Amino acid sequence: MKRSFYAYLMTLRNPESVEPDAEFANNAFHDQSFPKQEQDYDKISDYLELNAGYLPSMTIFDEIYQKYKDVDRK
Repeated sequence: MKRSFYAYLMTLRNPESVEPDAEFANNAFHDQSFPKQEQDYDKISDYLELNAGYLPSMTIFDEIYQKYKDVDRK
């Protein structure tokens, strides 16, 4: 079974980092409503646009989602 985007995102967590990827992962970890089982780009994107004030730019999500898809293909 393919892992969720959230499971992939959690591999990027690093509380000591100020890198955008790590900050997004750290903040998503604390977001109790994050769609943890979701794999679909549009559903996650919609959620983030409406609920994730901690994400300064959707470009960060787009780039991480692309990495998620690339890793999944290997």
